[in-house]
Amino acid sequence: MMLCTGGCQCGALRYRYEGRMGDASICHCRMCQKAFGSWGAALVSLTATSLTWTRGSPTEFRSSAFVARGFCKDCGTPLYMREDGDPNFEMAVGTLDNPNAIPPLSRQSGVESRCTWFAEMATLPTETTESYRKAEDLAQLALRQHPDHDTPTWPLPGD
Repeated sequence: MMLCTGGCQCGALRYRYEGRMGDASICHCRMCQKAFGSWGAALVSLTATSLTWTRGSPTEFRSSAFVARGFCKDCGTPLYMREDGDPNFEMAVGTLDNPNAIPPLSRQSGVESRCTWFAEMATLPTETTESYRKAEDLAQLALRQHPDHDTPTWPLPGD
């Protein structure tokens, strides 16, 4: 059993999961590319009965006849995809407070839409945010970002 928490960027939505995480995967399908505004999506399967929304409720968009995609109506953070009748949410890994807690990735799907440059991403030079941002800029960036843990209220009083 595992306890994990997560939520959207602005903190309007928070969730708690207590249970065994299922498969983690990367989806390259065109719908995930558009829903995440990216090359695709890293997802982890969470059992719906073990998932509790502790702050707010996600808004859903029906991306197809049998798939709902949940997101925050305030900041736009994509949270999950869920097929009708599926007992699981395919939760966006990046919404977890500790995304490193997911099990190893088990597969890539939707590869017919995979960006041709995806395989080269791991070979790119790397840098930390601190290497190209000033400390005062980093402090300003963090002002509206919900921290990676539950808070009694958000935004904090005085913000």
